[in-house]
This record gives sequence, structure tokens and C-alpha cells, in this order.
Amino acid sequence: LKHVDLPTEMQRAMAKQAEAERDRRAKIIHAEGEFQASEKLAAAAEIIGRQPAALQLRYLQTLTEVAAENNSTLIFPFPIEFLKAFSQFTDKTTD
Repeated sequence: LKHVDLPTEMQRAMAKQAEAERDRRAKIIHAEGEFQASEKLAAAAEIIGRQPAALQLRYLQTLTEVAAENNSTLIFPFPIEFLKAFSQFTDKTTD
């Protein structure tokens, strides 16, 4: 056989099947990536749970990365304990 003409309906059906197969493979690859990412996040959470200093280091690294970008506003979370200590200090100085 050298040349076979398939009916248009058959060509469409084959194209649709091939597209569905590509979509299926793409979804599997995406799901595998999500699964691997969740495993890495779980491992990171475990490390941070054992080593609280690791969270502080990550926090500082994130601040460094954000500060390197051209941002006009930087929101900087501040522990409430510092504010309490500061208010106690200012209360003593105003007396």
C-alpha cells in the first residue's frame, strides 16, 4: 500500500484521540510534579519543625530576594512581642 485516503470523519476521530492522549499525558506529568512538590514541602516542614532557626534563615533569605527587586512598597511583618517590649519601654520613659 502506498496511499490510503481515510474518510474525513475517521481523520477527525484519530486527531481527537491523539489530542486526548496528549492531554492525558500532560495531566499525568502535571500531577507527578504536584506530588513531588508536596513531598518536598512536607520534608521542608519537618526540617523547620525540628530546627526553628531554619525558618528564620528562610525568612531573611526571602527578604533579601524581595529587597533586590524594584519594589516601591515592602511589607515587613514584625513580631508583636517587640511592640509590647517597646511599649513597656516608652511607658517607663514617659512617667
